[in-house]
Amino acid sequence: MTAMMASGLRSDVLSALGDHIRQISDPDDLAYAAAETLGRALGVSRAGYGTIDLSAETITISRDWNAPGIKSLAGVLQFRDYGSYIEDLKRGVTVVFADAEKDGRVGDQAKALELISARALVNMPILEPNGVVALLYLNNAEAREWSDAELDLMREVADRTRTAVERRRAEATIRANEARLVFLDDLGKETAKCRRADEILSVTTRMLGQHLNVSNCAYADMDEDQDGFTIRGDWAAPGAKHILGHYSLADFGRKAVQELGNGRPLIINDNLEELEPEEARTFQDIGIGSTICMPFVKEDRLTALMAIHHQAAHRWAAGELALLAEVTERSWAHIERVRSEEAAREAAERLSLANNAAGIGTWDFDPVNNVLRWDARCKALFGLSSEAEISYEKSFLAGLHPDDRERVHRAVTNALDPSSSAAYRIEYRTIGIEDRIERWLAATGDAIFVNHNAVRFVGTVIDITARKKSERHLRILNDTGATVARERNLETIVQTVTDAGLELCGAEFGAFFYNVLSPEGESYMLYALSGAPRSAFANFPMPRNTAVFEPTFLGTAVVRSENILADPRYGKNAPRKGMPEGHLPVRSYLAVPVISRTGDVLGGLFFGHQETGKFQEEHEAALLGIAGHAATAIDNARLFAAVERELAERKRAEAELQALNIDLEQRVATEIGERSKAEEQLRQAQKMEAVGQLTGGIAHDFNNMLAVIIGGLNLARRKLAKGDIDITRFIDGALDGANRAATLTQRLLAFSRLQPLAPEVIVVNRMIAGMSELLDRSLGETIAIETVLAAGVWNVQADPAQLESALLNLAVNARDAMPQGGKLTIETMNASVDAAYARQYSIEPGQFVLIAVTDSGTGINSDVLSKVFDPFYTTKEVGKGTGLGLSQVYGFVRQSGGHVKIYSELDVGTTVKIYLPRFYGEVTTDASTGAVRADVGQHQELVLVVEDEERVRAISVETLRELGYSVIEAASAREAIHLIENGSRPDLVFTDVVMPEMTGSELAKVLQPLLPDAKILFTTGYTRNAIVHNGVLDAGTHLISKPYTINDLAEKVRALLDGL
Repeated sequence: MTAMMASGLRSDVLSALGDHIRQISDPDDLAYAAAETLGRALGVSRAGYGTIDLSAETITISRDWNAPGIKSLAGVLQFRDYGSYIEDLKRGVTVVFADAEKDGRVGDQAKALELISARALVNMPILEPNGVVALLYLNNAEAREWSDAELDLMREVADRTRTAVERRRAEATIRANEARLVFLDDLGKETAKCRRADEILSVTTRMLGQHLNVSNCAYADMDEDQDGFTIRGDWAAPGAKHILGHYSLADFGRKAVQELGNGRPLIINDNLEELEPEEARTFQDIGIGSTICMPFVKEDRLTALMAIHHQAAHRWAAGELALLAEVTERSWAHIERVRSEEAAREAAERLSLANNAAGIGTWDFDPVNNVLRWDARCKALFGLSSEAEISYEKSFLAGLHPDDRERVHRAVTNALDPSSSAAYRIEYRTIGIEDRIERWLAATGDAIFVNHNAVRFVGTVIDITARKKSERHLRILNDTGATVARERNLETIVQTVTDAGLELCGAEFGAFFYNVLSPEGESYMLYALSGAPRSAFANFPMPRNTAVFEPTFLGTAVVRSENILADPRYGKNAPRKGMPEGHLPVRSYLAVPVISRTGDVLGGLFFGHQETGKFQEEHEAALLGIAGHAATAIDNARLFAAVERELAERKRAEAELQALNIDLEQRVATEIGERSKAEEQLRQAQKMEAVGQLTGGIAHDFNNMLAVIIGGLNLARRKLAKGDIDITRFIDGALDGANRAATLTQRLLAFSRLQPLAPEVIVVNRMIAGMSELLDRSLGETIAIETVLAAGVWNVQADPAQLESALLNLAVNARDAMPQGGKLTIETMNASVDAAYARQYSIEPGQFVLIAVTDSGTGINSDVLSKVFDPFYTTKEVGKGTGLGLSQVYGFVRQSGGHVKIYSELDVGTTVKIYLPRFYGEVTTDASTGAVRADVGQHQELVLVVEDEERVRAISVETLRELGYSVIEAASAREAIHLIENGSRPDLVFTDVVMPEMTGSELAKVLQPLLPDAKILFTTGYTRNAIVHNGVLDAGTHLISKPYTINDLAEKVRALLDGL
């Protein structure tokens, strides 16, 4: 556009605008005309003029100009729906977009601007001294650049229009305010007549709906979680439907949740245009096309809503929004005030009802002016009518019981003293000023102080007469019950309950008649009296089974009469009639039966008073309690007397029984002594029999072996005497017999668990696998051997040689049980032994490795099975076994901390299970010692032999010299020490363990500091715990057991000297 064209355009626009200003009086029409003139001149899609509410961030457009095909924006719009440029407008900065999609202030809202044909726009704020008040805007559906001339022209139009529009708008505002104030005044007058919140809201919605000419006006309460609301009341115009009910806020769309949740009004001019279809449907379903929903926020919480609706689309004006906001604020303030007043009234009514129901009176004392105020209940508690005049001295103090007056007055004085901390909480008695009735009251009150002076004293008072009476009755009952419970004298019991009954019912006279007929059989026995001397009855006959007395003595009923003389049951005691002259003046009458726990009537309690109407139901109930105490006490007294008689009889019987028992006990003691002696003799005989069996077996086997040894040696001697040197077979036979004797000794020690063990960590599966060749050779070809070795079997710690020997022993026994051949199975597995099983077999509970040896042989019957572990017990033929094999297995396993269990079934086979404790430590691999030669001794290596047995010592010395060692000898430990102290330095000390005076282990301790490098080798046939403890060699101890061979000794000595 050229400058000339721009100048002409400006002149035309301003000329037309001047005409509009002179001719148009309505501010909205003038604003529209100015916008239309500018919009047409610049060729934009839309032009308009609106007022701005910066606090609500809204613009209100009454009317705008739109090019053909462009929709109007008239109504109330939220700036935030179209970007963040409201911040620029607040500062008075003109906002210019050539293309909204490329402006960062729009962001994700660019699409929203495009939908309202505002891809390019100019928003020019109109400023007043108090800030931005209005906006002139231009919108274009397509992107376009805005020239400086166009912006200058728009600014000039805005300035000229603002003054004219604002002047006309001010005039219109004055008129609108007048109408608003009239409406608010009318609304205030109508709601002032209302006393309930629902009435106020009903009037408000009706008047506001009619005033704004809307289709609906409603109010709602928000749910506690603010996710929903309930429309509790609404006004609907003719043709519109009511919308009462509960709704979810989310059903009305994201905009409703966002605006109302943030305390802003929800403004929708056309829900079909502004909302998604599913969100608009919620409004359409309840007949709403446009709405303003005003939130009421209290203490930062959305608590209520008030809304106006149109059935069709409607562009809401600023005045409508402002009036709804003001009515909402005023209405809820009024409602809260009414609700508070209503709650206060209800609380007062509830308090009054509660006070009346509880019998509570209230009082208010002005100590400054000495004015006392009582409500009607308080007056009644002091025996006054509700109209009576009262005062502190003549009503309060005068109405107190004389015995309580000083105490109560002192409590009041203390309560009014600012220096006292005493609380006014007191109980006292009153004597009714008009009705003279005695009452118990409980009062509580608090003083109000101003400048340390009591100006008011208020409180409550309640009648506690019934409670005090109940407490008194309960105390009497408890005291009476406690007294008669420990009493055994009948006379004292009945007198106590009669006195208590008299006090409980307030009678003048009381009596207990025992249910025992007189000698004449017509009257009952008087037992106790209270309130009258016994002489009062001396001249009168006792009660008989007449209509008055019969229910008591038969136990059928309680008899209570307000006036016995007028009672129809009275006087029917022919031949007598009426009360005898001089009788106690009984008018009120009360009698209760005393019935034992067995149902027998023991007697009756009778009470009288000379005035009529003295006894009530409460007295009847109290006397029934006393009668119960009496019955129990009398029963107990009777029982006690019977028990005393029973005890006396029992003591007599016990004395006779004791005399009889003394003789019986002596006889029993003699019998027990003789039986114990016989049992001891039997045990001794059994023990000797067992020892005899054991020693017989040992003697039998040893005699056989000694026969071989002695016979062989004798034959060898005879041969040598004849010069015949062919004696090898005799020597071999003697050695075989000696070796068998040694084996027998080791088995005996194993059974007795006294053999020295050298335990090592054993990998069980590896050891059993390594025995396969030995087992094949020992069992022969007719026995099939199967090993079932479980994976992950734990290690054990035991003597490997003894374990191999035990397994071989079991295998050989199994072979003998399968003479025709069969199958031998050796299995391993892990096992756990619980506490119960461990206790049964005297082992420690825990984890064990189980080795099971099973054969398919003939089996063992139950009689034999119980004896298989006994030493020298065998079922084999003579010469086939010693009977010590299983005994040795049993002894080794038990000595190793384990357990042996045997199972057998005839013609099926036998299983022996060995349980050995699991080893938890690390497994180490010992270095191989290699082969040790027996003939590598050197004469420069010196061995000291210590042995107290001369022949054994001589053999040992000769053997070692034969092996090539230098040898010195000592017959005792002390002799050995002497040799060392005198310079002998042996490389090895070979000492017996068991010696007189000092054992081998004690000798080793003495020699250790003297010969720190010397090796110690022990030998013994039986250690006696000298170097073996719990069957295990002490750590670092080397032992060769007697008897031993030359090769055994040679290897042991060589290994020690070589450090192997």
